[in-house]
Amino acid sequence: MIGIVATRMNAGNGQRSIARALAALSALAACSMAAPARAQKNPASGSGATTGVVSGAPTDDVDVSKVSDLMAAEPGGITADQVGQRAMQTSYAAKASEQAMAGASARTDAALTNYFPRIGLKASYTRLSNFVPPSFAAGIGSFVITQAPAGTTNPAPTSALSADEFAFPLVLNNWLAQATIAVPISDYFFRIGKNYSAATHSEEAARYDLVGARAKSYADGKIAYYTWIRARGSVVVAAQTLSVARAHLKDAENQFAVGNASKADVLRAETTVASSELFLERAKSSVVQTERQVRVAIHAKDEEALVPGDSVDGAMPPVAGNIKQFVSEGLAQRPEIKSIDKNADAARSQAAVATAGRYPVLSGFGDVTYANPNSRRFPASNEWFPTWSLGAQITWSPNDLLVAGPQAADAIARANQLEEQKGTMRDGIEIEVVQAYQGVVEADTAITTTERELTSAVEGLRVARELFNNGRGTGTTVVDAEQALAQTRLDHLNARVDARVARVRLDHALGRDVRQAVGTSGGAPSVDTKTSRELPSDHRN
Repeated sequence: MIGIVATRMNAGNGQRSIARALAALSALAACSMAAPARAQKNPASGSGATTGVVSGAPTDDVDVSKVSDLMAAEPGGITADQVGQRAMQTSYAAKASEQAMAGASARTDAALTNYFPRIGLKASYTRLSNFVPPSFAAGIGSFVITQAPAGTTNPAPTSALSADEFAFPLVLNNWLAQATIAVPISDYFFRIGKNYSAATHSEEAARYDLVGARAKSYADGKIAYYTWIRARGSVVVAAQTLSVARAHLKDAENQFAVGNASKADVLRAETTVASSELFLERAKSSVVQTERQVRVAIHAKDEEALVPGDSVDGAMPPVAGNIKQFVSEGLAQRPEIKSIDKNADAARSQAAVATAGRYPVLSGFGDVTYANPNSRRFPASNEWFPTWSLGAQITWSPNDLLVAGPQAADAIARANQLEEQKGTMRDGIEIEVVQAYQGVVEADTAITTTERELTSAVEGLRVARELFNNGRGTGTTVVDAEQALAQTRLDHLNARVDARVARVRLDHALGRDVRQAVGTSGGAPSVDTKTSRELPSDHRN
């Protein structure tokens, strides 16, 4: 740093004497030797690095103490977990998945009813048109009848019966009450069980889809919360930067008044102030936008005040494990993979149902009829009469044989397609896990490095201002130091926020937020989050 400052100082003060330049170098060396002691006395901690004020920089133009409250956690404020929970409970995607699961559950109930025999009830009334029924003895005259046994020769006594007495009665009012039952005997073995299995697999897949939608809403809500905190922290950094820029502008005007600085130094300082003001306004606009994102995520009303209940201060707990363990955990826990497995199982069961269409269908049936008149009773009479019947039948059509094959092939193709999609899903999850884990590692490293950079940037700005105020430095050096400090503050803020966001993404990639989705209120599905199947060989090593 000494070489850089000395070079710029000589460039801006080429007309000064060599003795004065040497004195400036000596002063810089002394300041450099004293920097570690000052850093020990006023360390730039994780909290003060973002919310504190640069040592020695006047802040009367911008009240940084008030702006710093944006980063403070307030008692009773909303926390990241609360935002995640509310986002999960109010998510429209999760609610749509709930309805899809309800539909799948209804289809399972419908498939269960196929186990029961088919019972039918019928009641009817029919009014027939009146007409004169034909006579069997028309033109014959009369019949002779006897009470003697059949086969008697010349029976006696006999009597004559007119032909009109042989006319059948005409019943105009017909009443019917009938109960039928059908038992699909062969379907119990070939269709009903497989169809019910397909429905249950589809319902389980819908449950995993619901859990996945809730888990994603939970993670997205927490990320939106930390993005909001990041925006509020940017306002703090912008206010600090503006405060420092205005302080340097005063210094430049004072130095210009006594002839130790040029007009260009003043103009450069004014430009920095204007740029810092724009930076502050943009940061404020970002707060408005990110707060709206949080409100949308949790569907909060405008009258509900949102203040942060969490801060990004403090060290984050270390993440224990390695990439191999994390990849195995993610592949075992993620509900998306389990949903694909269940959908594939459902497709295979549907293929078995379609295959059963090749075979004849055996069924049993029975009915009880209570009618007036009863058609089975001859001749018809105007009275109620009960009858019943039992039977069995086998039905088969060559068309069913032609259709069953393509339908089964279609279902098997869908199952195979889902298996391939599962491979794509596994690859994506593996990449997601690795990226999330590396994000945690990078953010944790960035916190440490930016803390060191922040200490150096604070001291660098102090030295540059002292040199400038003593006529031994240029305004360009001070502006560069201001920009370096502002960028370092932003980097440190981003590192602390990124460390929390990366952990949220890692938990989601590993399926750990499934516990939150399963434990939520409102009829949460019962899902086994333990490892359900062994990893294939390409992921064991």
